[in-house]
Amino acid sequence: MPNLLEVRDLKTQFFTSSGTVRAVDGISYDVEEGETVALVGESGCGKSVSALSILRLIPNPPGRIVGGSVRFMGQNLLDLNDEGIRHVRGRQISMVFQEPMTSLNPVLTIGLQLTEMMELHLGLNNEEATRKAAEYLDMVGIADSKRRLKQYPHHLSGGMRQRVMIAMALCCEPRLIIADEPTTALDVTIQAQILEVMKDLSQRLGVALIIITHNLGVVARYADRVNVMYAGKIIERGNARDIYKNPRHPYTLGLLHSVPRMDLPRKEKLDPIDGQPPDLTKLPEGCAFRVRCRYEVEKCGVEVPHLESIGTGHLSACWQKNDLHNAAAGVSS
Repeated sequence: MPNLLEVRDLKTQFFTSSGTVRAVDGISYDVEEGETVALVGESGCGKSVSALSILRLIPNPPGRIVGGSVRFMGQNLLDLNDEGIRHVRGRQISMVFQEPMTSLNPVLTIGLQLTEMMELHLGLNNEEATRKAAEYLDMVGIADSKRRLKQYPHHLSGGMRQRVMIAMALCCEPRLIIADEPTTALDVTIQAQILEVMKDLSQRLGVALIIITHNLGVVARYADRVNVMYAGKIIERGNARDIYKNPRHPYTLGLLHSVPRMDLPRKEKLDPIDGQPPDLTKLPEGCAFRVRCRYEVEKCGVEVPHLESIGTGHLSACWQKNDLHNAAAGVSS
């Protein structure tokens, strides 16, 4: 069966007065039907820009997709004209943005924002669209849905607004949903509820998910496969079990060591990654992570490592990937 989405050597750059920002620097990955794939990394590593590039939502100027392909159901989305990509957005690929209060229109009712999409993409009349909108609000766990349709975004809590965004993403029955930090600014209990709703609906409706996150707990519980990003590149890829049990890149290892663990003594300190992500206009020679890496060797400053297989479906872009077994053992034990 062919992949639902195939991203190949995607490159997105921003041309600024300070220089060219290589926000997405040649990433490739696949998403299968009904699969949940995670993009993981610190802020500024290119996760959100890569998702916006799929839907061609990069503001131009200053940004531009300068290379690669994004094939969805066999069609390269980068070849479509403006009218063609508008038929894909919302209808076949939907996106849940980071902050629902800025994504929802504050002067339009929840009902109007939901029904407008279905009338446009599905050709429903207002009565049919309103009925379906109420059904989707029920589906995402919003009680008294008919009353909620008449309310405005500021009437709802942050968690309820995010549920509305999920309902909006689902209402045109897309094949793929991109969720960009869907639980940002929500408390821990609501985060878990939102993620459970998304995973449950994905499984019930057969919708594929791309989850963009820096939260490795989300990855462990909800993702089938994981792409770890750093400085605009994917530096490790594998299924969630391999990434946790056998990380083979120092950056992935650092992210895992930075997560609090219940099985360690209370006074045990976290082991954060030293330093800051690099300036994407002035990337260092060789591996971009080497200035923060505890396993750096001479070759790291000379040559950029490429993704290479270290097992079935598990790839790493690190010259020291075969020497990280002992370090990784402390994470998986």
